[in-house]
Amino acid sequence: MKRSDWAHACEAYLACAAAEKGLALSTIAAYRHDLGLLTRWAAAEGINGPGATRDADLRRFLLVCARRLAPRSRARLVSTLRSFFGFLAAEGQLPRDPTATIVAPRLGRKLPAGLSVAQVERLLGAPAGDSPLVIRDRCLLELLYGCGLRVSEACGLDVPDLDQREKCLRVRGKGDKQRLVPVGDPAFQAALGYLREARGQLLGKTATAAFFLNHRGGRLSRVAVWQSLKRWAAAAGLDISQLPNIGD
Repeated sequence: MKRSDWAHACEAYLACAAAEKGLALSTIAAYRHDLGLLTRWAAAEGINGPGATRDADLRRFLLVCARRLAPRSRARLVSTLRSFFGFLAAEGQLPRDPTATIVAPRLGRKLPAGLSVAQVERLLGAPAGDSPLVIRDRCLLELLYGCGLRVSEACGLDVPDLDQREKCLRVRGKGDKQRLVPVGDPAFQAALGYLREARGQLLGKTATAAFFLNHRGGRLSRVAVWQSLKRWAAAAGLDISQLPNIGD
């Protein structure tokens, strides 16, 4: 397929969205912007058209975008992709929908709530040192903030849930529903550092698949996560009351 096929597919989708769904002009403009991001990235990657796009390609695209888009913009981008490729599949222009395994990020409260970018950076930089628990907490903060995880979701992670090749996390939420979450480079490097340098030291005599471990080698609890959050917030000189509730 030629690059013009991207343009043809995008215009057909946008025309349908405007005519049949009656969407506002601002919404159509947002969809056009999102599809522009996709087509420019695809052209740079040598992906010749929607029919040549794989699930893994879209995850790589979302990972690139995650580094510079706010959570709400990332969620809208996923929604645009699902609507666009779903339309093409329904029209018989694609053999399958490559967004079938991609889920929009949860838009709950951010970690930490109410903090500025500078304060967030202070919190993420607070765990200083090379002890196993400090390395673990550095990774914990990076994944909680960078991936928008609930505390319970972070505690429920297992080691195989980190796909190191695709740089994404398999996250189990409420009702045991699963979603794939792109992991940005800072969080990914923190996760690799934790797995290589710290987890083995924390692991007890009993083998466990749990990703985050406590000092006894068991799965990290939500209470322990909250204690770590309070500790590093205080170290960064931040207001403890600004941190999210432990039930998040």
